[in-house]
Amino acid sequence: MIAEAVNYYEIISRLPEDAEVTFHNISWQEYEELLEQVGEASGLRLAYDNGSLQVMTLSTEHEKFVRFFESLITAIRLRLRINILSFGSATMRRRNRSAGKEPDACFYVQSAAAIGNKITINFAEDPPPDIAVEVDIHHGSQDKFPIYAALGVPEIWRFDGQTLTIFLLQQGDYVVATGSLALPMLTSDILTDYLRRLRDEGEFQTLLAFDEWLQSL
Repeated sequence: MIAEAVNYYEIISRLPEDAEVTFHNISWQEYEELLEQVGEASGLRLAYDNGSLQVMTLSTEHEKFVRFFESLITAIRLRLRINILSFGSATMRRRNRSAGKEPDACFYVQSAAAIGNKITINFAEDPPPDIAVEVDIHHGSQDKFPIYAALGVPEIWRFDGQTLTIFLLQQGDYVVATGSLALPMLTSDILTDYLRRLRDEGEFQTLLAFDEWLQSL
């Protein structure tokens, strides 16, 4: 008897908001085929680690915080005249490492010059982003840190809904740090403060306050 092929895309398309499912024994070819089927669909994150594929669907709350990170980085870019490139939740994958991951957001800072004006990134040849952001309000990401390590991402910002923690890659493992390596003016405390203010004061007032703080540097 021939086993019937599993239609992973059909399963994923039926997942409700804030759901999570893990498939095992997934080949690299199956992973890439699923990426093509999914395309640039919003509200979805895929993580591949040596045959294990985890799929998560996202909430509007999650996406609100992700967009806020983008706004903070835009403010830094414009106010401090720092060349920072944003590639959103672009799929980072390297077949030779059997690893693939979609961050909630990612940014090139130190490596921005190496990327230049590229619109498309080839993660098999180009450097990884200097910062990857994970918003862990309803799903955890720390079990996927080894994927980031395999991809060579130097820095992760993880927000659990209350606190922002910065992790730096050191000798193959991520360790907690008080401040950002890519953007030294930012610490975990400063980022946590503005993320909390987003809840209390709203996005517009918080961004104005953040811009005033940048001007004081």
